[in-house]
Amino acid sequence: MTDAAVSRAQGGPMPRAHLADSLTHVELTHVEKRIENWIRFGHEAHEQVLDRRRRVFSFRPGSLFAFVRWAANDFGTIISRIDLVRAVAPGEAYQTLPFVRPGGDILLKIEGWPKVEQVLRHIDAVEALGIDACDVAPDHWRHVGNRIGAGHEPRAYTLERHAAWLKRREIGL
Repeated sequence: MTDAAVSRAQGGPMPRAHLADSLTHVELTHVEKRIENWIRFGHEAHEQVLDRRRRVFSFRPGSLFAFVRWAANDFGTIISRIDLVRAVAPGEAYQTLPFVRPGGDILLKIEGWPKVEQVLRHIDAVEALGIDACDVAPDHWRHVGNRIGAGHEPRAYTLERHAAWLKRREIGL
């Protein structure tokens, strides 16, 4: 028996699969008109192609990404969802999310195609300002999720707000 097996047999902790791996992995699947998972924005550190329908994107701790999931059956759409997630560092608290290992800090979670579409339009508006959506203040994405979830229009992200966020981030607030 190995030391790890003895440790587990004696009630010790289970070893982590990839102790040295500090990345957050997102499995993307695309089956035409059935399952479509994609990344709307995010700077992946690594991409692994599993087969022609599946691949895994990996993100460094602290990076933001938008994960969109859509699935349908013979009767129509069964899920439309967008999650804006901050990849976490090893040992940091996180929330679990399907297809995301180990999980992340969920900044925005919206379900239902009309609301998902509203978030996508908001992302487009941010990018139209020349701002990378990955660099937007995390608090703004929380605001967008809360407002859209409550059925209200979120405040627009402006160049002034972005400049203020960049200064706050620079001094560590």
